[in-house]
Amino acid sequence: MPTWDDKEGHYIVVPGEDLTSRYKIIRLLGQGTFGKVVECYDRQTGMHCAIKIIRAVQKYRDASKIEARVLNTLKRSDPQNSYKCLHLNDCFDYRNHVCMVFDLLGQSIYDWLKDNAFCPFPPNQIQYFARQLFSSVAFLHRLRLVHTDLKPENILLVDGDYRQVPYKVCQLPFLYLHRHMHRGLRVLLDPEIRLIDFGSATFQDEHHSTVVCTRHYRAPEIILGLGWSYPCDIWSIGCILVEFLTGEALFQTHDNLEHLAMMQAVLGPIPDKLIRASHKSSQKYFVQGRLDYPNEETKRNSRKYVKALRPLRVCVPIHVFEENSAFAREFLDLLSRLLAYDPAERITAAQALRHPYFNYVVNENGQVLGVKKSSSTSSASSSSSRSSVTAV
Repeated sequence: MPTWDDKEGHYIVVPGEDLTSRYKIIRLLGQGTFGKVVECYDRQTGMHCAIKIIRAVQKYRDASKIEARVLNTLKRSDPQNSYKCLHLNDCFDYRNHVCMVFDLLGQSIYDWLKDNAFCPFPPNQIQYFARQLFSSVAFLHRLRLVHTDLKPENILLVDGDYRQVPYKVCQLPFLYLHRHMHRGLRVLLDPEIRLIDFGSATFQDEHHSTVVCTRHYRAPEIILGLGWSYPCDIWSIGCILVEFLTGEALFQTHDNLEHLAMMQAVLGPIPDKLIRASHKSSQKYFVQGRLDYPNEETKRNSRKYVKALRPLRVCVPIHVFEENSAFAREFLDLLSRLLAYDPAERITAAQALRHPYFNYVVNENGQVLGVKKSSSTSSASSSSSRSSVTAV
Protein backbone atom coordinates (compact mmCIF):
# COMPACT_ATOMS: atom_id res chain seq x y z
CA MET A 1 0.00 0.00 0.00
CA PRO A 2 1.35 3.49 -0.85
CA THR A 3 2.72 5.40 2.15
CA TRP A 4 0.41 8.31 1.39
CA ASP A 5 -2.81 6.25 1.83
CA ASP A 6 -4.39 4.67 4.88
CA LYS A 7 -5.68 1.06 4.81
CA GLU A 8 -9.10 2.18 3.50
CA GLY A 9 -7.68 4.12 0.57
CA HIS A 10 -8.10 7.58 2.07
CA TYR A 11 -5.34 10.05 1.33
CA ILE A 12 -3.36 10.87 4.48
CA VAL A 13 -3.69 14.63 4.86
CA VAL A 14 -0.66 16.43 6.28
CA PRO A 15 -1.05 20.23 6.68
CA GLY A 16 1.78 22.10 5.04
CA GLU A 17 2.50 19.42 2.44
CA ASP A 18 1.91 19.89 -1.29
CA LEU A 19 -0.92 18.39 -3.30
CA THR A 20 0.93 18.79 -6.59
CA SER A 21 3.26 21.76 -6.96
CA ARG A 22 0.27 24.11 -7.38
CA TYR A 23 -1.72 23.38 -4.19
CA LYS A 24 -0.47 23.53 -0.61
CA ILE A 25 -2.58 21.72 2.00
CA ILE A 26 -3.74 24.02 4.81
CA ARG A 27 -6.12 21.81 6.82
CA LEU A 28 -8.64 19.01 6.71
CA LEU A 29 -12.20 20.31 6.34
CA GLY A 30 -14.13 17.05 6.48
CA GLN A 31 -14.21 13.35 5.70
CA GLY A 32 -16.86 11.00 4.35
CA THR A 33 -17.28 7.65 2.68
CA PHE A 34 -16.15 9.12 -0.66
CA GLY A 35 -12.88 10.61 0.66
CA LYS A 36 -11.73 13.85 2.27
CA VAL A 37 -12.14 17.59 1.69
CA VAL A 38 -9.15 19.83 2.41
CA GLU A 39 -8.51 23.53 2.34
CA CYS A 40 -5.58 24.37 0.09
CA TYR A 41 -3.65 27.43 -0.99
CA ASP A 42 -3.57 27.80 -4.78
CA ARG A 43 -0.17 29.22 -5.70
CA GLN A 44 -1.36 30.05 -9.20
CA THR A 45 -4.28 32.26 -8.17
CA GLY A 46 -3.11 33.31 -4.70
CA MET A 47 -6.48 32.17 -3.32
CA HIS A 48 -7.60 29.49 -0.91
CA CYS A 49 -9.80 26.70 -2.28
CA ALA A 50 -11.46 23.44 -1.25
CA ILE A 51 -10.28 20.17 -2.80
CA LYS A 52 -12.23 16.93 -2.63
CA ILE A 53 -9.74 14.03 -2.58
CA ILE A 54 -11.55 10.87 -3.64
CA ARG A 55 -10.58 7.55 -2.05
CA ALA A 56 -8.23 5.39 -4.11
CA VAL A 57 -10.95 2.75 -4.55
CA GLN A 58 -12.21 2.07 -8.05
CA LYS A 59 -15.95 2.41 -7.37
CA TYR A 60 -15.42 5.85 -5.80
CA ARG A 61 -13.11 6.89 -8.64
CA ASP A 62 -15.81 5.85 -11.12
CA ALA A 63 -18.50 7.72 -9.18
CA SER A 64 -16.35 10.86 -9.09
CA LYS A 65 -16.08 10.84 -12.86
CA ILE A 66 -19.88 10.76 -13.13
CA GLU A 67 -20.08 13.65 -10.65
CA ALA A 68 -17.50 15.61 -12.66
CA ARG A 69 -19.63 15.11 -15.77
CA VAL A 70 -22.65 16.56 -13.94
CA LEU A 71 -20.62 19.46 -12.55
CA ASN A 72 -19.22 20.30 -15.98
CA THR A 73 -22.78 20.33 -17.36
CA LEU A 74 -23.83 22.78 -14.64
CA LYS A 75 -20.89 25.10 -15.26
CA ARG A 76 -21.28 25.01 -19.03
CA SER A 77 -24.99 25.81 -18.72
CA ASP A 78 -24.53 28.57 -16.14
CA PRO A 79 -21.02 30.06 -16.41
CA GLN A 80 -21.93 33.05 -14.21
CA ASN A 81 -23.37 30.74 -11.52
CA SER A 82 -26.68 32.59 -11.39
CA TYR A 83 -28.33 29.44 -10.02
CA LYS A 84 -26.01 29.01 -7.04
CA CYS A 85 -24.80 25.47 -7.63
CA LEU A 86 -21.23 24.58 -6.69
CA HIS A 87 -18.90 24.90 -9.67
CA LEU A 88 -15.99 22.59 -10.44
CA ASN A 89 -12.89 24.74 -11.02
CA ASP A 90 -10.36 21.99 -11.76
CA CYS A 91 -10.06 18.20 -11.73
CA PHE A 92 -6.88 16.15 -11.77
CA ASP A 93 -5.39 12.82 -10.73
CA TYR A 94 -2.76 12.73 -8.00
CA ARG A 95 -1.27 9.51 -6.58
CA ASN A 96 -4.28 7.54 -7.84
CA HIS A 97 -6.74 9.97 -6.23
CA VAL A 98 -9.23 11.98 -8.27
CA CYS A 99 -9.00 15.55 -6.93
CA MET A 100 -11.81 18.04 -7.53
CA VAL A 101 -11.20 21.74 -6.90
CA PHE A 102 -13.97 24.10 -5.72
CA ASP A 103 -14.34 27.58 -4.27
CA LEU A 104 -13.79 27.67 -0.53
CA LEU A 105 -17.16 28.34 1.12
CA GLY A 106 -18.56 28.46 4.64
CA GLN A 107 -20.03 25.66 6.72
CA SER A 108 -23.10 23.63 5.83
CA ILE A 109 -26.56 24.66 6.97
CA TYR A 110 -26.64 21.54 9.16
CA ASP A 111 -23.39 22.51 10.91
CA TRP A 112 -24.72 26.04 11.35
CA LEU A 113 -27.88 24.72 13.01
CA LYS A 114 -25.81 22.42 15.21
CA ASP A 115 -23.49 25.24 16.31
CA ASN A 116 -26.55 27.43 16.98
CA ALA A 117 -28.11 24.83 19.33
CA PHE A 118 -30.58 23.96 16.53
CA CYS A 119 -32.30 27.34 16.79
CA PRO A 120 -34.67 28.03 13.87
CA PHE A 121 -33.82 30.58 11.20
CA PRO A 122 -35.71 33.91 11.08
CA PRO A 123 -38.68 34.00 8.65
CA ASN A 124 -37.00 36.39 6.23
CA GLN A 125 -33.96 34.12 5.92
CA ILE A 126 -36.10 30.99 5.49
CA GLN A 127 -37.82 32.79 2.61
CA TYR A 128 -34.44 33.78 1.13
CA PHE A 129 -33.11 30.21 1.42
CA ALA A 130 -36.30 28.86 -0.16
CA ARG A 131 -36.06 31.17 -3.16
CA GLN A 132 -32.43 30.17 -3.73
CA LEU A 133 -33.16 26.45 -3.39
CA PHE A 134 -36.09 26.55 -5.80
CA SER A 135 -34.02 28.55 -8.27
CA SER A 136 -31.16 26.01 -8.09
CA VAL A 137 -33.44 23.00 -8.34
CA ALA A 138 -35.55 24.46 -11.16
CA PHE A 139 -32.28 24.95 -13.05
CA LEU A 140 -31.26 21.32 -12.44
CA HIS A 141 -34.65 20.06 -13.56
CA ARG A 142 -34.50 22.11 -16.75
CA LEU A 143 -31.25 20.27 -17.47
CA ARG A 144 -33.14 16.99 -16.86
CA LEU A 145 -31.14 16.35 -13.69
CA VAL A 146 -32.53 15.11 -10.37
CA HIS A 147 -30.27 15.92 -7.41
CA THR A 148 -31.64 13.02 -5.25
CA ASP A 149 -29.80 14.03 -2.07
CA LEU A 150 -31.06 17.43 -0.97
CA LYS A 151 -30.50 17.99 2.76
CA PRO A 152 -29.03 20.70 5.04
CA GLU A 153 -25.61 18.99 4.90
CA ASN A 154 -25.54 19.62 1.14
CA ILE A 155 -26.32 23.32 1.35
CA LEU A 156 -23.31 25.50 2.12
CA LEU A 157 -23.27 29.06 3.36
CA VAL A 158 -21.08 31.36 1.31
CA ASP A 159 -20.19 33.29 4.48
CA GLY A 160 -21.03 32.18 8.01
CA ASP A 161 -20.53 35.53 9.77
CA TYR A 162 -23.24 36.30 12.31
CA ARG A 163 -24.38 38.63 15.06
CA GLN A 164 -25.31 37.45 18.52
CA VAL A 165 -28.76 38.23 19.92
CA PRO A 166 -29.01 37.74 23.71
CA TYR A 167 -32.15 35.96 24.82
CA LYS A 168 -33.08 38.70 27.30
CA VAL A 169 -33.62 41.13 24.44
CA CYS A 170 -34.74 38.52 21.95
CA GLN A 171 -38.40 39.02 21.15
CA LEU A 172 -38.42 37.06 17.93
CA PRO A 173 -41.77 35.23 17.68
CA PHE A 174 -40.45 32.42 15.50
CA LEU A 175 -38.55 31.10 18.53
CA TYR A 176 -41.66 30.01 20.34
CA LEU A 177 -40.94 26.42 19.34
CA HIS A 178 -37.40 26.35 20.65
CA ARG A 179 -36.29 24.63 23.84
CA HIS A 180 -32.80 26.02 24.43
CA MET A 181 -33.21 29.78 24.23
CA HIS A 182 -31.13 30.45 27.35
CA ARG A 183 -28.03 30.34 25.18
CA GLY A 184 -29.10 33.28 23.05
CA LEU A 185 -29.21 33.25 19.29
CA ARG A 186 -26.89 33.66 16.33
CA VAL A 187 -28.38 35.42 13.32
CA LEU A 188 -26.63 35.12 9.95
CA LEU A 189 -25.46 38.36 8.37
CA ASP A 190 -25.65 36.92 4.84
CA PRO A 191 -27.97 34.00 3.92
CA GLU A 192 -26.35 33.40 0.52
CA ILE A 193 -25.99 29.65 -0.15
CA ARG A 194 -24.60 27.14 -2.65
CA LEU A 195 -26.05 23.75 -3.48
CA ILE A 196 -23.39 21.01 -3.37
CA ASP A 197 -22.75 17.26 -3.68
CA PHE A 198 -23.87 16.11 -7.08
CA GLY A 199 -22.39 12.65 -6.60
CA SER A 200 -25.86 11.08 -6.65
CA ALA A 201 -27.39 13.40 -9.26
CA THR A 202 -29.10 11.44 -12.03
CA PHE A 203 -30.13 12.43 -15.53
CA GLN A 204 -33.83 11.73 -16.02
CA ASP A 205 -33.26 9.43 -19.01
CA GLU A 206 -30.51 7.36 -17.35
CA HIS A 207 -30.59 4.49 -14.85
CA HIS A 208 -32.45 5.22 -11.59
CA SER A 209 -31.37 3.40 -8.43
CA THR A 210 -34.20 1.85 -6.45
CA VAL A 211 -33.42 3.82 -3.29
CA VAL A 212 -32.16 7.42 -3.25
CA CYS A 213 -32.18 10.38 -0.86
CA THR A 214 -30.95 10.43 2.72
CA ARG A 215 -33.61 8.82 4.92
CA HIS A 216 -35.02 11.91 6.69
CA TYR A 217 -35.63 13.62 3.33
CA ARG A 218 -36.87 10.60 1.35
CA ALA A 219 -40.17 10.96 -0.49
CA PRO A 220 -43.03 8.46 -0.01
CA GLU A 221 -42.90 7.23 -3.61
CA ILE A 222 -39.36 5.95 -2.98
CA ILE A 223 -40.39 4.06 0.17
CA LEU A 224 -43.44 2.62 -1.61
CA GLY A 225 -41.40 1.50 -4.62
CA LEU A 226 -43.39 3.61 -7.08
CA GLY A 227 -40.35 4.95 -8.92
CA TRP A 228 -39.09 8.50 -8.64
CA SER A 229 -38.30 11.58 -10.68
CA TYR A 230 -38.06 15.36 -10.19
CA PRO A 231 -40.76 15.48 -7.46
CA CYS A 232 -38.52 13.62 -5.00
CA ASP A 233 -36.31 16.74 -4.87
CA ILE A 234 -39.38 18.86 -4.13
CA TRP A 235 -40.38 16.65 -1.19
CA SER A 236 -36.85 17.01 0.20
CA ILE A 237 -37.07 20.80 0.00
CA GLY A 238 -40.36 20.67 1.91
CA CYS A 239 -38.67 18.70 4.70
CA ILE A 240 -35.73 21.10 4.70
CA LEU A 241 -37.92 24.21 5.00
CA VAL A 242 -39.80 22.75 7.97
CA GLU A 243 -36.42 22.03 9.55
CA PHE A 244 -35.38 25.65 9.00
CA LEU A 245 -38.58 26.70 10.77
CA THR A 246 -38.33 24.38 13.80
CA GLY A 247 -34.59 23.67 14.01
CA GLU A 248 -35.20 19.91 13.92
CA ALA A 249 -35.54 17.33 11.14
CA LEU A 250 -39.18 16.61 10.40
CA PHE A 251 -38.92 12.82 10.03
CA GLN A 252 -36.22 11.48 12.34
CA THR A 253 -36.31 7.75 11.71
CA HIS A 254 -34.44 4.87 10.11
CA ASP A 255 -37.35 2.50 9.53
CA ASN A 256 -39.77 2.49 6.59
CA LEU A 257 -42.92 1.65 8.52
CA GLU A 258 -42.20 4.22 11.21
CA HIS A 259 -41.37 6.76 8.50
CA LEU A 260 -44.77 6.23 6.85
CA ALA A 261 -46.45 6.50 10.26
CA MET A 262 -44.69 9.80 10.85
CA MET A 263 -45.87 11.08 7.50
CA GLN A 264 -49.45 10.22 8.41
CA ALA A 265 -49.10 11.96 11.78
CA VAL A 266 -47.93 15.16 10.07
CA LEU A 267 -49.80 15.06 6.75
CA GLY A 268 -52.81 12.80 7.23
CA PRO A 269 -53.60 9.40 5.68
CA ILE A 270 -51.66 8.08 2.71
CA PRO A 271 -53.98 8.15 -0.36
CA ASP A 272 -55.54 4.81 -1.28
CA LYS A 273 -54.34 5.00 -4.88
CA LEU A 274 -50.70 5.20 -3.76
CA ILE A 275 -51.19 2.23 -1.44
CA ARG A 276 -52.77 0.19 -4.25
CA ALA A 277 -50.01 1.14 -6.69
CA SER A 278 -47.13 0.47 -4.28
CA HIS A 279 -44.57 -2.20 -5.09
CA LYS A 280 -45.31 -5.68 -3.77
CA SER A 281 -42.31 -5.38 -1.41
CA SER A 282 -44.06 -2.42 0.24
CA GLN A 283 -47.46 -4.10 0.61
CA LYS A 284 -46.27 -5.58 3.91
CA TYR A 285 -46.66 -2.13 5.50
CA PHE A 286 -50.44 -2.21 4.98
CA VAL A 287 -53.32 -4.38 6.16
CA GLN A 288 -56.68 -4.03 4.40
CA GLY A 289 -55.66 -0.71 2.89
CA ARG A 290 -54.51 0.82 6.17
CA LEU A 291 -50.99 1.38 7.47
CA ASP A 292 -50.09 -1.49 9.81
CA TYR A 293 -48.91 0.83 12.57
CA PRO A 294 -48.74 0.44 15.46
CA ASN A 295 -48.62 -3.35 15.55
CA GLU A 296 -47.50 -5.93 18.10
CA GLU A 297 -43.86 -5.47 17.06
CA THR A 298 -43.91 -1.69 17.43
CA LYS A 299 -41.62 -0.54 20.22
CA ARG A 300 -42.88 1.72 22.97
CA ASN A 301 -40.46 4.53 22.09
CA SER A 302 -41.65 4.50 18.49
CA ARG A 303 -45.30 4.78 19.54
CA LYS A 304 -44.47 7.63 21.87
CA TYR A 305 -42.42 9.52 19.29
CA VAL A 306 -44.96 9.20 16.47
CA LYS A 307 -47.81 10.18 18.79
CA ALA A 308 -45.93 13.35 19.79
CA LEU A 309 -45.59 14.58 16.20
CA ARG A 310 -47.70 17.59 15.29
CA PRO A 311 -49.71 18.11 12.11
CA LEU A 312 -48.09 20.38 9.55
CA ARG A 313 -50.59 23.15 10.23
CA VAL A 314 -49.33 23.29 13.83
CA CYS A 315 -45.67 23.49 12.76
CA VAL A 316 -46.25 26.87 11.09
CA PRO A 317 -46.95 29.41 13.87
CA ILE A 318 -49.81 31.30 12.22
CA HIS A 319 -51.21 32.50 15.55
CA VAL A 320 -47.82 33.94 16.56
CA PHE A 321 -47.70 36.38 13.66
CA GLU A 322 -51.07 37.93 14.55
CA GLU A 323 -51.79 40.67 12.01
CA ASN A 324 -49.19 39.15 9.67
CA SER A 325 -50.87 35.74 9.64
CA ALA A 326 -51.44 35.94 5.87
CA PHE A 327 -47.70 35.46 5.33
CA ALA A 328 -47.64 32.40 7.57
CA ARG A 329 -50.71 30.98 5.84
CA GLU A 330 -49.00 31.27 2.47
CA PHE A 331 -45.95 29.49 3.88
CA LEU A 332 -48.19 26.70 5.17
CA ASP A 333 -49.86 26.47 1.76
CA LEU A 334 -46.49 26.23 0.02
CA LEU A 335 -45.31 23.49 2.41
CA SER A 336 -48.49 21.50 1.89
CA ARG A 337 -47.91 21.63 -1.89
CA LEU A 338 -44.28 20.54 -1.49
CA LEU A 339 -45.25 17.67 0.80
CA ALA A 340 -48.13 16.32 -1.27
CA TYR A 341 -48.08 12.52 -1.09
CA ASP A 342 -48.75 12.02 -4.78
CA PRO A 343 -45.69 13.13 -6.80
CA ALA A 344 -48.01 13.97 -9.71
CA GLU A 345 -49.77 16.54 -7.51
CA ARG A 346 -46.63 18.02 -5.99
CA ILE A 347 -45.75 21.57 -7.01
CA THR A 348 -42.70 21.99 -9.29
CA ALA A 349 -39.70 24.15 -8.45
CA ALA A 350 -40.63 26.63 -11.18
CA GLN A 351 -44.20 26.85 -9.86
CA ALA A 352 -42.96 27.27 -6.30
CA LEU A 353 -40.98 30.36 -7.31
CA ARG A 354 -44.28 31.95 -8.35
CA HIS A 355 -46.08 31.09 -5.12
CA PRO A 356 -47.63 34.08 -3.27
CA TYR A 357 -45.38 33.28 -0.28
CA PHE A 358 -42.61 35.06 -2.14
CA ASN A 359 -44.68 38.21 -2.63
CA TYR A 360 -44.26 39.16 1.03
CA VAL A 361 -41.40 41.33 2.25
CA VAL A 362 -40.77 40.42 5.90
CA ASN A 363 -38.20 41.13 8.60
CA GLU A 364 -36.59 38.67 10.99
CA ASN A 365 -39.56 38.97 13.35
CA GLY A 366 -41.93 37.81 10.61
CA GLN A 367 -43.48 41.27 10.40
CA VAL A 368 -44.72 42.08 6.91
CA LEU A 369 -43.04 45.24 5.58
CA GLY A 370 -44.67 45.13 2.16
CA VAL A 371 -46.46 42.94 -0.36
CA LYS A 372 -45.50 42.67 -4.02
CA LYS A 373 -48.54 43.13 -6.21
CA SER A 374 -48.59 41.00 -9.32
CA SER A 375 -51.05 39.23 -11.56
CA SER A 376 -50.10 35.85 -10.06
CA THR A 377 -51.21 36.19 -6.45
CA SER A 378 -54.09 33.75 -6.82
CA SER A 379 -52.27 30.67 -8.09
CA ALA A 380 -48.84 29.17 -7.52
CA SER A 381 -48.83 27.77 -11.03
CA SER A 382 -49.77 30.96 -12.86
CA SER A 383 -47.15 33.13 -14.48
CA SER A 384 -46.03 36.32 -12.81
CA SER A 385 -45.57 39.68 -14.46
CA ARG A 386 -44.17 43.01 -13.38
CA SER A 387 -44.68 43.66 -9.70
CA SER A 388 -44.53 46.51 -7.22
CA VAL A 389 -44.26 46.62 -3.45
CA THR A 390 -46.96 48.09 -1.24
CA ALA A 391 -45.86 49.00 2.28
CA VAL A 392 -48.06 47.92 5.16
